[in-house]
Amino acid sequence: MKHSQKILILDDETTLRGIIAQRLKRKGYDVLEAGTASAGLSFLKDTLIDAVLLDIKLPDGDGLILLPKIKQMQTDLQVIMLTGNGTIESAIEAMKLGAYDYLTKPCNLSELEITLQKALEKRKLLMENTGLRQVVNRQTSEFKIVAESEAMVALLEITRKVAQTDTSVLIQGESGVGKDLIAQAIHFWSSRVNQPYIPVNAGAIPEALIESELFGHEKGAFTGAGTQKIGLVEMADNGTLFLDEIGEMPLAIQVKLLRFLESGEFRRVGDTRLRRVDVRIVAATNRDLRQEITQGRFREDLFYRLNGLTLLVPPLRERRRDIIPLVHHFLNTRRKDLLHKQYSLLPETQEQLLNYSFPGNTRELFHLIERGQILSSDGTISPSDIWPEKSAQALKTPATADSAEGFFHPFANGSYPSLEDVEKAFILSTLKKTRGHKTQTANLLGISVRNLYRKLQAYHMDE
Repeated sequence: MKHSQKILILDDETTLRGIIAQRLKRKGYDVLEAGTASAGLSFLKDTLIDAVLLDIKLPDGDGLILLPKIKQMQTDLQVIMLTGNGTIESAIEAMKLGAYDYLTKPCNLSELEITLQKALEKRKLLMENTGLRQVVNRQTSEFKIVAESEAMVALLEITRKVAQTDTSVLIQGESGVGKDLIAQAIHFWSSRVNQPYIPVNAGAIPEALIESELFGHEKGAFTGAGTQKIGLVEMADNGTLFLDEIGEMPLAIQVKLLRFLESGEFRRVGDTRLRRVDVRIVAATNRDLRQEITQGRFREDLFYRLNGLTLLVPPLRERRRDIIPLVHHFLNTRRKDLLHKQYSLLPETQEQLLNYSFPGNTRELFHLIERGQILSSDGTISPSDIWPEKSAQALKTPATADSAEGFFHPFANGSYPSLEDVEKAFILSTLKKTRGHKTQTANLLGISVRNLYRKLQAYHMDE
């Protein structure tokens, strides 16, 4: 729901103030009225205001003295001065002090509306520019989903329909399947496409900083808060906020997120004033949130608030028709110029890829292809370039067209492993490559460090 903009009319002329207030309310503005400087400052202390109509002459103060105080209290707020005859010079002086414009009384209401609208547009641009400076490199203009399998084609059809709504969406799927691409699709296929798309990985932000990252903070709110910071929620106003790894979010922040989802309102850390934004929430997780709820690690009320619609992204082993098209997409776009070569796959390499289980899903596929590019001597990627630690014989495992039992596995006894066994082997292999470095291992696996430690403990590998 879009929030109405708050306008404070600070003028001691009751009749004029009432006429202006009535006109602005009919236009959809949320109007506050004050007849004294002290009452106006009280509003500004407790409430976030978008614009102020400020009379130069007030019973308990001078508007020219009050103006700098107002701008200091709320930096982006726009002030339009109201002045009687004979005080034009003072109004011009007010503009030098930061006022947006001035109008003479009695005001032409149509002119006032136009001036107010322009002032609010300026405020929006100021806030967007501030937000853009803080969100550099968070967004990407590149967007493409490769889908040849029936499962992915069906998912994208549903995603297009979901995108046309404004409800919150929960995307579920294993790590590395491309949940972030589905989130981007929801944004790019929605009416919010020209507004911000802000992704945030809830599992990658330290618990002590996540509230500030999401909701922002005021200068001096805590040790190290040397400047004011706009949070990701505020940056996403009118757009989409993608909360990846939502299952990793600490319980204390889950409470604050729930309040925001219910009302669209939040407070920056260190600020008492409520702010409102219009944001579409898309969340993603590789966990079973219902199980997390039973174990007390996730709030049930937050789950139902997020779970307006659920999209399940199938693992790569269940959509093997996508494997080779994904490889071609990777080779032709994302890493085409690596080592200044053109790359292609040998037929046997394609066969081995199609027979591999991909516990790390699409993310692992791209890592394997990148490794093959690096190790290939002539631009032709062989199986040994992708799996240099395996002999060609070890890679030749019989497979059926669509059965999981035919997937290549690194087990010597020839028995078919469970998914847990495959994942455990993949984690061990990655740990070996990083020489036990947990952060590097988590990055290669595409999971958070906390999630890695949890898996190590579950598989009794934490020693």
